Amino acid sequence: MEGNVVAATEQIMKFLAILIVSGIICIKLSEKLRMPDTVLFILMGVILGPEMIGLVNLKDFPIANQFVLTFGAAYILYDGGREIQLKVLNKVKVSVFLLSTLGVILSAVIIGFFAQKILGINFIYALLLGSVIASTDPSVLIPLFKNMKISPKLKQTIISESAFNDAASAIMTFAILSFLMGNSFSLANNLLELVKTASGGIIVGIVIGYLATLLVSESQHGHFSGHSGEIAVASVLGAYLVANYFGFSGFMAVFVVGIVEGNISLFNLSIEEEAYRLHVSFKEVLITILRIMIFVLLGTQVEFNLLGQYWRSAIFVVLLLVFVARPISVFLSVSFDRKAAWSFREILFLMWTRETGVIPAALAGILVSMQVPNAKVISAVTLMAIIITLSFQASTAKYVAKRLKLMQE
Repeated sequence: MEGNVVAATEQIMKFLAILIVSGIICIKLSEKLRMPDTVLFILMGVILGPEMIGLVNLKDFPIANQFVLTFGAAYILYDGGREIQLKVLNKVKVSVFLLSTLGVILSAVIIGFFAQKILGINFIYALLLGSVIASTDPSVLIPLFKNMKISPKLKQTIISESAFNDAASAIMTFAILSFLMGNSFSLANNLLELVKTASGGIIVGIVIGYLATLLVSESQHGHFSGHSGEIAVASVLGAYLVANYFGFSGFMAVFVVGIVEGNISLFNLSIEEEAYRLHVSFKEVLITILRIMIFVLLGTQVEFNLLGQYWRSAIFVVLLLVFVARPISVFLSVSFDRKAAWSFREILFLMWTRETGVIPAALAGILVSMQVPNAKVISAVTLMAIIITLSFQASTAKYVAKRLKLMQE
């Protein structure tokens, strides 16, 4: 037994070393080719995975695979929260709320309507597919937009939506699953569950975020002053676990931890300059490693047989998601938010921004592991959505922003 554990540990360590080195190669290539590194990460994963040369295969280590995906997404969300300015978020809160709720529901229903006809599956499974791929991906959007010189209003709406709509997408997915397993469906109960999950995550995030910030601050309670990077990792892990324990959104909690730590001046707190610089350096390195592992791992899970069977239908569904479902959901979510005062060009850019990634991949994986009918179809479409939106939309985001004259000096 002990020998098996040692062998498994060494195998996982080997996989992680290969992932990181191959990811650095992809980053260097992306700089020369001027392509998004996420696309190269996925392609590298396909090459390294069991479908090709078989150097990396974490299917036999589901706990390690799930940890990388979950912690990676959580820490990247935390980093996105640090970019949020509450004064700006307050101005667009109605748009963010509607995009994260109404927008997810509209996208799921529209995709469900078309998918049942294109894929030839029952509407309830088509709606399940729609709910899985309805959310946008913070692990792509946060690094992509953090350094893009667009207006803070637009940038923070995109980042905030990606954090909030994951909860709505997951709740909708599990509500449909509950219905498929014979439980009664109640719109009121599911809306109540969404509010409870989100608000509970917000409360947990505020409490843990404030305590973590207080402990590393220069105040009299700053017993861990100088160790903000280490405490940040602990606060992300703690917030996620505490929120999940009480049935709240762990991802919402870590996002709010980031918001609190990114707005410490509102609490009359400060952090030592040297500690702050060390934290930022540590954070950037860790996020680079996590992004490499997340997307190379997603690439290793590509199944050619599955894609070969459904690729035409999957591409059609994804194109409808990009060019029909997303524009309609954005238009109906933000057009009537008078306070945000969205321009037509800004609305167009929001319509174009809907990259799919880690959370939909995780939801699709859960459906496959539960052997839900049509789960493999859903998995194939989800994978195609990830490949197309990351290679097509993420790579053109800056170009589209320039063409719409949204880039700032």
